[in-house]
Amino acid sequence: MWTIIFWLIIGGLAGWIASMIMGKNAQMGMLANIIVGVIGAVIGGWIVSQFGSDPNANWLWSLIVATLGAVILLWIVSLFTKTKTK
Repeated sequence: MWTIIFWLIIGGLAGWIASMIMGKNAQMGMLANIIVGVIGAVIGGWIVSQFGSDPNANWLWSLIVATLGAVILLWIVSLFTKTKTK
């Protein structure tokens, strides 16, 4: 039970940080941040594990890995969606 809550919190934080890095914070809500962060954690965890590192070493490393994956996810999504320029 606590593991799920932990991953939702880390996912929400990672999605929020990634949305600020990618300039999409105004377009995303809390639920979208959590979804992007959790999917980003899977992507980042896979990438980091390919280099022989443990993506779950501690909570800070988990947050960094999830944020990295979320940034990659948002970048890939932006390739397939048109963004309005001002």
